[in-house]
Amino acid sequence: MSEAQQPLNVLFLCTHNSARSILAEALLNDMGTSRFKAYSAGSSPRENQQPNPLGLQVLQSAGIPTEGLRSKSWDEFAAPGAPHMDLIITVCDNAAGEVCPIWPGHPATAHWGYADPSEGDGTEAQKLEAFRQTLHAMKRRLELLVSLPEDKLAKAVLQTSARQLAAN
Repeated sequence: MSEAQQPLNVLFLCTHNSARSILAEALLNDMGTSRFKAYSAGSSPRENQQPNPLGLQVLQSAGIPTEGLRSKSWDEFAAPGAPHMDLIITVCDNAAGEVCPIWPGHPATAHWGYADPSEGDGTEAQKLEAFRQTLHAMKRRLELLVSLPEDKLAKAVLQTSARQLAAN
């Protein structure tokens, strides 16, 4: 298989890897066809390795598979033998400002900030709606990513392409 036919590996990062990055991983794997393979991680993942239950509920309600989703450290993806990442996207402002590991292969990077749907003191229904809104916003941006032509996904221009999508 040529390099052009290999899926692009995309790593979504947020601090706890329990909400936004998990949503993005599941969503891109569901809609990315064979062109993308999504992963997620965090700098301080949840100790119980369980994603936020409301996030899982919203994914399941949208018909998006949740099997195998877990909170994990970004160290898993900087270790020898880890999948090589082509694109790393931070989805929370805290992770964007943290000192990240040195990623093998110098992947393209972008920041797509989303408010944390798990924060706030609202009712469960209000929190579920916050997760739905976050999922919808991510879906719009990821639809643009997966529709990019091959020349916009080439390593030389991938970073520019991904960063331009942050405005959408």
